[in-house]
Amino acid sequence: MDWMSVLSVAPYDWPSIGTAIFCGTIVGLERQVRGKPVGIRTASLITLGTYVFLATSYQFTSDSVDPSRVIGQVITGIGFLGAGVMLSKDGAIVGVTSAASIWVLASIGVMIATGYLLPAIKLSLLVVAILYGVDMLEERTRALGRGVHSRVRNLKRRSDDRRFDEP
Repeated sequence: MDWMSVLSVAPYDWPSIGTAIFCGTIVGLERQVRGKPVGIRTASLITLGTYVFLATSYQFTSDSVDPSRVIGQVITGIGFLGAGVMLSKDGAIVGVTSAASIWVLASIGVMIATGYLLPAIKLSLLVVAILYGVDMLEERTRALGRGVHSRVRNLKRRSDDRRFDEP
């Protein structure tokens, strides 16, 4: 038995698959550790799925098949998935950051499918820095913690308090 043929995933490649899973994992880990939607599994599957859809479309490129149309359909599908994580709670919309994270994860999958593996990793690290960094700024700066953010934080506190008050 030829082990190289067993391990082959052609027309896909292991470095791209590994990069997709890695990028999804580092963004998903930040979300999961902080108790947000779109954890490691979801984020990794979004980047991997986007990579596979687009890499597959390259196999059928002709005058009638255009990979950019696949990207457009991925964006539409990801928009639907993102809309599913947004909720309205007492007049505040929550989950918008998770929806935006889903959107950027798909774009990272596109980067990977087009061969930009190292930039995809760098962008994933930048996404984590934005998600974590802005949250830290909101906690430490009164001006950034006002408005809808304070309302959502208060709703969460009330929800947590009710959970502990229940018998």
